[in-house]
Amino acid sequence: MALIRWTPGREVVGIQEEMNRMFDNFFGTPRRAEKDDRMLYWTPRVNVEETDYQFEVTAELPGLNKDDVKIEIKDHALTFTGEKKTEKENKDRNVHLYERAYGKFCRTFTLPDNVDVDKIEAEFKDGILQIDIPKTEEAKPRQVEVQVK
Repeated sequence: MALIRWTPGREVVGIQEEMNRMFDNFFGTPRRAEKDDRMLYWTPRVNVEETDYQFEVTAELPGLNKDDVKIEIKDHALTFTGEKKTEKENKDRNVHLYERAYGKFCRTFTLPDNVDVDKIEAEFKDGILQIDIPKTEEAKPRQVEVQVK
């Protein structure tokens, strides 16, 4: 019978890895699939900002071009989808670390009632997708002059 020395830190690392896996699955952080499989999904990081006149959705899509991304507005929801394909197969090499994400993605955002969906514009430049969602005229701020009597 072989004796194995007990190391308390080893069990803590195992718990930490399991917690990381749980949070990554919940938040959609990409993880490498089992053994030699490719990444199955990934979630592009997005910023959503609001000005007085519009909402701005900006997404990081490195390694893609405008033809790889599809934008759809349906039922007052904005959806953009696409796929990032791997550059080459790694069958003739040993992979030690594989953090770059590949695969299909889909992000959907519910649009507020105060936007003009007919005037939404999108631009793709240097791996950044920017979608401008203008507000309706009623939603834009206006100043009212105060009368002194």
